[in-house]
Amino acid sequence: RYIPYDAGQEQLGRRIHYSQNDLVEYSPVTEKHLTDGMTVRELCSAAITMSDNTAANLLLTTIGGPKELTAFLHNMGDHVTRLDRWEPELNEAIPNDERDTTMPVAMATTLRKLLTGELLTLASRQQLIDWMEADKVAGPLLRSALPAGWFIADKSGAGERGSRGIIAALGPDGKPSRIVVIYTTGSQATMDERNRQIAEIGASLIKHW
Repeated sequence: RYIPYDAGQEQLGRRIHYSQNDLVEYSPVTEKHLTDGMTVRELCSAAITMSDNTAANLLLTTIGGPKELTAFLHNMGDHVTRLDRWEPELNEAIPNDERDTTMPVAMATTLRKLLTGELLTLASRQQLIDWMEADKVAGPLLRSALPAGWFIADKSGAGERGSRGIIAALGPDGKPSRIVVIYTTGSQATMDERNRQIAEIGASLIKHW
């Protein structure tokens, strides 16, 4: 297994302590726990459900940093996606800069492997789906275009230069049967406008399924 937790190298209950110096921009959960720290499980939840940047950095530290995450992706067959920097610098989205980039097809394939393949144990796959299903900051995107009764588990992101994106597993059968990856960048659109763009793309996709 490639995952430290599944390999017995990490415990979700392990508590990680950090300082004020570790806090970066947009850390709504971790900023409240400077005195008591947070468990790996809590950090995963904060990073996925609230897009907490400090939580993402702390978790990245536990696996060895950006290079190790990129190596993990390569090991699972994704030779496109790469991470080179930490939050929030990785969100620069400089044109023609290959650092911290991916492509929709590569990310869709990786997400499908994580959620439905044999890379993770069944329990770990379900935990990841549960965290993504509990996403609290993606409401205006695909969720706003979702028909009644559809399931969705997603993770959104944003960056400079009009960048906005979402990865999602969704379906009408209560299962993550369809994978959607949408990225936009290179515009002067406001965040609300970017959200509407993604919602409209999502609505068009869903209509054809």
